[in-house]
Amino acid sequence: MQHTRNLEKIYKGLSRSEKAQLLQWAARDLDDAFPGIESNPKISGGEPCIVRTRIPVWVLVQARRLGTSEAELLRSYPTLRAEDLANAWAYERSHKKEIDSQIKANEEA
Repeated sequence: MQHTRNLEKIYKGLSRSEKAQLLQWAARDLDDAFPGIESNPKISGGEPCIVRTRIPVWVLVQARRLGTSEAELLRSYPTLRAEDLANAWAYERSHKKEIDSQIKANEEA
């Protein structure tokens, strides 16, 4: 928490152009970050999952590809929220090869 307070003090002293530069750096650093999606080696073998759950993104993507609607997914997985599905679809768009590989590996298992 102390670091946050120190950063806030520094931030307040920056010019508008310095703040803009800082935002650009942060955006580049977070470019591969997906809110609501986490990969933890101790959960589902490290596959990207919806936070608060152990539901891998590839499971949701495959279900959607097979014709399952978002409403059906939300009914089937009561811990999911619509926001979680939006995060999963965004993750899929940026990591299509990874998701396709996970789906293929599951089909072959």
